[in-house]
Amino acid sequence: MRLDDVRGFVFDVDGTLVHRAGAEIHVQPGAAEVLARIRASGRPLAIFTNGSHEAPEAFAAGLRSVGLDVADGELLTPLRSVRHYLRMQGLDGPVLLFATEEAREYLIREGMRVLDGEESLEADAVFVAHADVVDFAQLERAARLVLGGARLLTGSYAPAYAGANGPIFSRGAMVTAALAKATGARPVVVGKPSRAALRTVSECLGTAPRHLAVIGDDVTMDVALGRMGGARTILVGTGITGTVALDHLTERRRPDAVVAGIADLLDWL
Repeated sequence: MRLDDVRGFVFDVDGTLVHRAGAEIHVQPGAAEVLARIRASGRPLAIFTNGSHEAPEAFAAGLRSVGLDVADGELLTPLRSVRHYLRMQGLDGPVLLFATEEAREYLIREGMRVLDGEESLEADAVFVAHADVVDFAQLERAARLVLGGARLLTGSYAPAYAGANGPIFSRGAMVTAALAKATGARPVVVGKPSRAALRTVSECLGTAPRHLAVIGDDVTMDVALGRMGGARTILVGTGITGTVALDHLTERRRPDAVVAGIADLLDWL
């Protein structure tokens, strides 16, 4: 596959550019070189992770610390795309959050109206990001808000993502599943894959989704995001899905190409 005509690139993080082993981040072979070659071509790139435990700038700083050239504005997460979803839906009311304190502070800085304490029984949405601590009182309050009409939003509903020593389970998905079970509501994903994520990517790169290439390790998130927007999709075999034969996937879920690792893209750029 040639990628000369692609106008912008979207990369996943865990399982694609890096692997995490606890607090350690290990860069995948060829990842830094691929980003450098794209920059040398003058084309824009973005990094989209469904991680939501810290502000996007903190994610970018962590990648720079291990040698990946990523600017703050290029790092996209559900903390950014949830704002697009709320604007797309015309919602500007308060939101009940399940999030870390850092994520909470970021969203407030970005203008989100966040519920505190017990001051309101109404909200436009309940948004589940990554949460370190959750109690039953908070879950019950959120469930009552959803039953009262609040949207149930989640950064990701995938059960796990790729780690160096096996899958890392998603706490956000666990909390979302509990609320969905209690209320019967169908969660709305605002991270990958979603229209809100596509809008966030397109705005960041200044390019329509159909002119992009989306590269990641997860058929259900990265490939699904690209196919949703008509982008070119490339599955890397170093993550959660692994290397699969294209004919083992339905046409709707099939990427345009499968590579063993991110370094294989160097021959296509």
